[in-house]
Amino acid sequence: MFGYYFQLAIRNLRRNPGLTALMIGAVALGIAVCVMTLTMYRAMSGNPIWWKNDVLYAVTVDSWDLNQPYNEDHPDIPPWQLTYRDAMALMESDIPKRRIVMHKTAGVLSLDDQVTLPERIVTRVTTADFFDIFDVPMLHGGTWSPQADRGPEPVIVLSKKMNERFFKGENSVGRRIRWNDREFRVVGVLDHWLPLPAFYDVNNGALEEPEDAYVPFGWSVALELQSAGNTQGWKPEDIKTYQDFLGSETIWIQMWVELSDGAARQRYQSYIDNYVLEQKKAGRFRRPLNNRLTTVDQWLKDNEVVGNDDRVLVGLAFAFLAVCLLNTVGLLLAKFLNNAAITGVRRALGASRRQIFFQHLVEVGVISSIGALAGLALGGLMLLGLRALYTVDPTDAGGTQALAHVDVTSVVTALALALFATLAAGMYPAWRIGRIPPAIYLKAQ
Repeated sequence: MFGYYFQLAIRNLRRNPGLTALMIGAVALGIAVCVMTLTMYRAMSGNPIWWKNDVLYAVTVDSWDLNQPYNEDHPDIPPWQLTYRDAMALMESDIPKRRIVMHKTAGVLSLDDQVTLPERIVTRVTTADFFDIFDVPMLHGGTWSPQADRGPEPVIVLSKKMNERFFKGENSVGRRIRWNDREFRVVGVLDHWLPLPAFYDVNNGALEEPEDAYVPFGWSVALELQSAGNTQGWKPEDIKTYQDFLGSETIWIQMWVELSDGAARQRYQSYIDNYVLEQKKAGRFRRPLNNRLTTVDQWLKDNEVVGNDDRVLVGLAFAFLAVCLLNTVGLLLAKFLNNAAITGVRRALGASRRQIFFQHLVEVGVISSIGALAGLALGGLMLLGLRALYTVDPTDAGGTQALAHVDVTSVVTALALALFATLAAGMYPAWRIGRIPPAIYLKAQ
């Protein structure tokens, strides 16, 4: 019986090609907008390192002004970053399995071959555990030792992009490259790594690409490097030298730790609290005790990586889908009523109301299926358009444009919702046409 209803549906759709195209187009457009919006929303709101959410923590302490919270909208949340002196003190504990401090800085990569042009890059100055704590994939080589941080040793890890740029994608481990006009030895090359959102440092936006190069943290002091991220301070201080800057209340260092279990977390929380209490005796940390170890999930929420505007946009997308489906209901009702004479004849020949209902419901299903497939294709084209809009370098798939890729979960969710909604919307027209008395049309014939 289903095959017969399907054949009738195809015939009816061919009978009114213009009206059919309008209905399919309405469904397709609503689905396309939902697919694009959901894909972007999921990419921005997801935890890119979810498998470590119960062991990976951002370290923060409230060292801010007593009379004014760091974030007036959320006064209970401490500053996102640490001062240099606090970061160094908290790094002394061996309770964490892994621990890192880091910041961004500017840099210039170059070769001595007189052929390859220098390139200005963003560099992350970090401690050795960075690559293991964040499960960063390595294409060639590895990282440096903790001793290289203290040296500091002139070693560097390059991104895959920079390795292709300067060494044509070859294994460059052991090769020499100049960073800020100082010779460094390549010890590792990253494989493709693009955590979105960039959870580990959201100070300049959650859609930032990973850095192009990584050098030991000791170079911050050795070269008196400035941060390329946010540098903030609340206290008026006479900072004349770099050492003054390191000892100031200026926050510019990010810190993360990996704690193996709940007991380690409690011990390290106590370590932080005890350190702050000691600093209070010296006149620092005048605000109430508010030291935190924050999981990645909570970190993304606290930093409002997904804002209210993004949620409103998702709601508007589904509202637009609802409008498209309402238009489809009206078109279906007009189409079914236009063919009511044929339906009346079928009723007179013995077809039940139930059979008439299911016949028209199958036709609705055909329309929604075709519209869903067309919407998926249109949504893919819209995402490709977004990638083209944000892409500056065609060979680079990073940054904001990397969000605009087909997300299977979002596609399945939008398609399932659209199919269900279209079928639900088609129930009334299908039911309505089955309730019309056939005698009206038989008399007219």
